[in-house]
Amino acid sequence: MRAMVFGLAAALAFGGAASAQVALKPTTPMILNWTPQQQADWYRSIETVFKVETVKRGGKVHPLPKAAREIAPAWTHEGKDWSVDSYMAAYNVSGILVLKDGKIVLEKYGLGRKPEDRWTSFSVAKSVTSTLVGAAIQDGSIKSLSSPVTDYIPELKGTGYDGVTVRQLLMMSSGVKWNEDYTDPKSDVAQAGGPAYAEPGVNPMVSYMRRLPRENAPGSKFNYNTGETDLVGILVSKATGKSLARYASEKLWKPYGMERDAIWMTDLGGHERGGCCLSVTLRDYGRIGQFILDGGKAGRKQVLPPGWTTEATTPQITSGTRERGYGYFWWMPDSGAYEARGIFGQSITTFRDDRIIIVTNAAWPRATGRDLSAARNAFIKAAYEAAKATP
Repeated sequence: MRAMVFGLAAALAFGGAASAQVALKPTTPMILNWTPQQQADWYRSIETVFKVETVKRGGKVHPLPKAAREIAPAWTHEGKDWSVDSYMAAYNVSGILVLKDGKIVLEKYGLGRKPEDRWTSFSVAKSVTSTLVGAAIQDGSIKSLSSPVTDYIPELKGTGYDGVTVRQLLMMSSGVKWNEDYTDPKSDVAQAGGPAYAEPGVNPMVSYMRRLPRENAPGSKFNYNTGETDLVGILVSKATGKSLARYASEKLWKPYGMERDAIWMTDLGGHERGGCCLSVTLRDYGRIGQFILDGGKAGRKQVLPPGWTTEATTPQITSGTRERGYGYFWWMPDSGAYEARGIFGQSITTFRDDRIIIVTNAAWPRATGRDLSAARNAFIKAAYEAAKATP
């Protein structure tokens, strides 16, 4: 495997960033190249920049009460003392939320963001998409994780995806050849979903993906593949007969009680991108984490199959990094937590045994970097320890 440390592989998961979505203005710069001010303005109002669909909330809100005591983490990183405020200022953090036992022990905002403001998730959306696969299995729309992908996306029959299962897509182990090199303008990730490969009546991402050859046996090797996360979103829509936004509304936003509509960026075919760019409020990111932590239940209703959340957030394959492994579009860091991650500083980190959830939203100056990830990890560790010590 090429040098695909998490910092690049997981972070630059926007995929086809130059062409896979539709800007409302032709002069809109590539999202990876936005200025700090554009980041601060547009990450929280992505619907003013790109075409989107809306994930509608319901009439109730799942409560996130404030705990009796707020934590104030303090830590040392690379010889410097840090507080939450200094960390947020130094790393352009727009929101931090820490939950323990479903209660808020820390909530802060930066970059002019308010609690009602959404913030784009980049690849955190992948973890939501895999969750919708679980919902579709629970309601019978998808037969099982062992079902062939071609049962739901028949346009892939006779291609490298013959014999690939839903589970293998969720593990990023289809065996189909894919180049996720962001420095190469001819790489798959740079071209997938663009207009050059469009076919009448076929989603542009499907059109591109079905041209790719088989490289490894399905299930044998992890290969980070943003295109396939978009395929999974398309698969869910085809299986359920509903748009991804509508299905997310019916299975998660309305029954669990999200506080605000979410916004989901669409591709050139008008389909929500399964691999990217769901825009959500800080507290609703926390609710996503809580929904998974609580076993995929909304009230007394089991939305996800029993055991799904544990399976999805447990290593299913070695990722080729120093981490514990990869689940179903969830990462397993060495800290013992499981995480949803996106470029420029987006994350939901959950410590299952301690029932602690830590959410970060940011506008890092670069999409990724070891220094940026190390600083966030130091904050997460400090916040976790402070929350764990709180009665």
